[in-house]
Amino acid sequence: MAGQAEFEADRKEARQEGGKAGRQEGTKGRTQGGSLPRGGDLGPAVSAAMAMIDVLVTCFVSCRRLGAAMLLAVAAMTPGQAQTVAAFVNGEPITALDVEQRAKLIELSTRQTPTRQKVLDELIDEKLKIREAKRWGLEIGEGDIDAAFANMGSRAPGHPNAEQFAQILKEKGVNVANFKSRIRADLVWPQLVRGRYQASLEIGEQDVLAAMLNKNTDADKTAGYEYTLRPILFIVAPGSPPSVVEDRKKEAEGLRGRFRGCDEGLPFARELREVNVRDQIVRSSADLPPEQRKILDSVPVGQLTPPDVTKLGIEMFAVCNKTEANPDNTPGRRQARETIFQQKFEQLSKRYLQELRRTALIEYR
Repeated sequence: MAGQAEFEADRKEARQEGGKAGRQEGTKGRTQGGSLPRGGDLGPAVSAAMAMIDVLVTCFVSCRRLGAAMLLAVAAMTPGQAQTVAAFVNGEPITALDVEQRAKLIELSTRQTPTRQKVLDELIDEKLKIREAKRWGLEIGEGDIDAAFANMGSRAPGHPNAEQFAQILKEKGVNVANFKSRIRADLVWPQLVRGRYQASLEIGEQDVLAAMLNKNTDADKTAGYEYTLRPILFIVAPGSPPSVVEDRKKEAEGLRGRFRGCDEGLPFARELREVNVRDQIVRSSADLPPEQRKILDSVPVGQLTPPDVTKLGIEMFAVCNKTEANPDNTPGRRQARETIFQQKFEQLSKRYLQELRRTALIEYR
């Protein structure tokens, strides 16, 4: 209501200024010997003038509001920040510090120094994605962002936890808040694209067959399997010296040499010191990376996979069963389907961002 009242007050003020200017112009015309339209010609002339005033008033109010939004954004900054704004995106500032922090993050992840324009484009796209998500009521909780951040850390060398990963980033000159802003945009954007282009992202069987024929790789001819597995973990305390890890790995190799089938081998493994036999899992070869498929294919049913060092200890998998999967779920079909989906998603994502950029007010400084 307050915004509407402000708009009407601005409109009234502009009308008065317009009317005043019109009266001055009319007086000037009469002084110079001009004449006003007579009779029926007066109405159209006045209507046209008033319509023009309406257009100018709307433009005046909209531009003033947008300028006010930018002024408020600048006023909220410290003097140092206000002098280093790199761009505005719909009134939201991107500072030179944001650009510097994101450049370090990109360089850390790609091992390449990005151009300033590339960094700005990423930050602009990020703000547009988050703004669009808010427009549609899509919110990513802080817990989800923290979980994604911790998961990224667990995949880094040394498998650091969230706090350790944050410290590593700080030492590299990367701001954690800037990084989490990128995570937020990356999490919400696929939901927006899928929601808007759901029908266009559907993949038909003919598309899959055509992609497989064009590619014609060995993966297309590989039969798919479903593996019934039991994970076996030789626990190693975090921070243990390499000698302890090596000793536990030798113990795992010893079990692998004595393992004779899941029925007898699993109870025996449970009796070993600090060994955890986990619940049964079923994995399809179509869902596994090629190197993992190769390992599981080479292990006979009733045997163990080679020991693998993880952040929790030494892990192996008992292959308790292996059955041929549905022909529609082979690695080749799954790979073709994923490739087609990714191509469509990238095209539609690019189109969506272009539309958001066309309707946004982006001002570079």
